[in-house]
Amino acid sequence: MTSAKITLSQPLVSAAELQRRLLAGQTLLADTPDHLLEVVGVLESYGEVLDAYSINLIYQAERQFLNPFPVFRFFDGDINPAKIWRHLNHDRINFEYAEYCQKAMFWHATGGLDAYLDSSSFLESCKAIIEKKRRNDPLLSLLHPLFPGFLLELIRSAATTHALGQFWRVMSDLFLDLARAQRQGQVSNIEQVVEFIKHGLVAAAANLITYAVEIHGHKLWVLPPEAGLSFLADVAVPYVEAVFLRGMPFLGTVSFNAQAQQISPDQASFTYGALYADPLPTMGAGIPPSLLMQDMYRHLPESLHSWYLQRTRGEADVRVKICTSFQKSMFCVTEAAIRGTLPNSLQTKELSQQQANADYAGAWAGRLAKGRTDCLAAV
Repeated sequence: MTSAKITLSQPLVSAAELQRRLLAGQTLLADTPDHLLEVVGVLESYGEVLDAYSINLIYQAERQFLNPFPVFRFFDGDINPAKIWRHLNHDRINFEYAEYCQKAMFWHATGGLDAYLDSSSFLESCKAIIEKKRRNDPLLSLLHPLFPGFLLELIRSAATTHALGQFWRVMSDLFLDLARAQRQGQVSNIEQVVEFIKHGLVAAAANLITYAVEIHGHKLWVLPPEAGLSFLADVAVPYVEAVFLRGMPFLGTVSFNAQAQQISPDQASFTYGALYADPLPTMGAGIPPSLLMQDMYRHLPESLHSWYLQRTRGEADVRVKICTSFQKSMFCVTEAAIRGTLPNSLQTKELSQQQANADYAGAWAGRLAKGRTDCLAAV
């Protein structure tokens, strides 16, 4: 989260050691029964939460499209007094965290999706969409001439929202499948967890990311199949970059005063993502992601909840425990992504290919070493 860590449960792991483990095919996270319980349990609860996040993001992109004031965007179209009351009392899923992730992806703007959003093809599609949408919408007809870039930016944001919803759909199913596999005895250690996730990512790698909206009975493409946007390269990798690694500075953790220079002007050097977050229960959407921890708390498997209650302060610091378990699981997910995108097989005998793997693993290790690697050791 910042250059200074609050409390380390174990020593940090060096970049050289992380690189060695990646090239040796060893897991970054120590393989222990407790870690297996933590990772699979927290990913199961995460899968339940991502299901809700995915449904809502896709609803927003399709049903709240070009709505300048989407007040009821978190209701998935089901607006009733009881649901509004629960919403006001925060007896609900915190979709603000899903929005935080979407805004992080949109702002950091990495990968093929962002490149397409700046293309001439996308701009032509937007012109057609805006013209058709304005015909029966007086507010948009007024706004567009005054602020010609406003609706274009809304469409870019909606495209990122829908793409993230599609990404989380795959990940939700993958994490819930992992929990079922573990219960059936097919997954019994951390190595098998990483491989299970890697195979899921590779299987979905080439899935096309597409997005269309319906306006006055006409289907118009925002992200057409011809754009060739794929799950892994154009959405999953930018997501890891924006949410796991970079993130965004969060109020109360660093000074936003430009003279204090606590925030780097270079977005690529940001270390505010989930892998860097100190596990503090701020109950905010950013770092540490404690709104997500609250959502996961509501869906914890009983086995993991009981395990938490037997440790340190029991229920009093359960969200801190969830955050630490979540970081362990995200190191596993990141490792799975690295394994799935290595330039060459780890078994290669070609020196040039070995060097390419070493360079690739070293670049990742250098970034991961700045994170909360103290969570990787056996406890």
